Amino acid sequence: MIEAGDLRALERALREGIPLARAMDVRALDYDGHRLALGAPLAPNVNDKGNAFGGSLSSLLTLAAWGLVNLKMAEAGLVADVYVQQANLSYLAPVWGELIAEAYAEDGAWPGFLAALRERGRARIVVFAEIAGAGGAGTAARQDARFVARAASG
Repeated sequence: MIEAGDLRALERALREGIPLARAMDVRALDYDGHRLALGAPLAPNVNDKGNAFGGSLSSLLTLAAWGLVNLKMAEAGLVADVYVQQANLSYLAPVWGELIAEAYAEDGAWPGFLAALRERGRARIVVFAEIAGAGGAGTAARQDARFVARAASG
């Protein structure tokens, strides 16, 4: 179980529960209550051209968004299974160094999501995630994804 704001618990959950996160060497970097940042080194995520593999970018964006949903639920004292339902992804520029994904939701999105989860046992929310380009300039990859949370049975 992930505790509210506990980045180490989130990192453990990712690395122990999702073998791909371990293979990518995903690390929880920062959480400020609104945005979650996850990172991964280039070396285990490199493609044949020496930059970041598109599948790794996609995975890190999805993991950051999934992690944010779980942290927000933990803050609200809620436990649910979280699934990505639909995602749109744009690759805008190559990434030549460490991969850092930041996930966030629109202002005001969380109260409705959490209320629906409490009241109905299920809820949906759109979470955005971005990976910055070289030196933090611009955006190298961007995703918007709809996540579904369903109250854990039992």
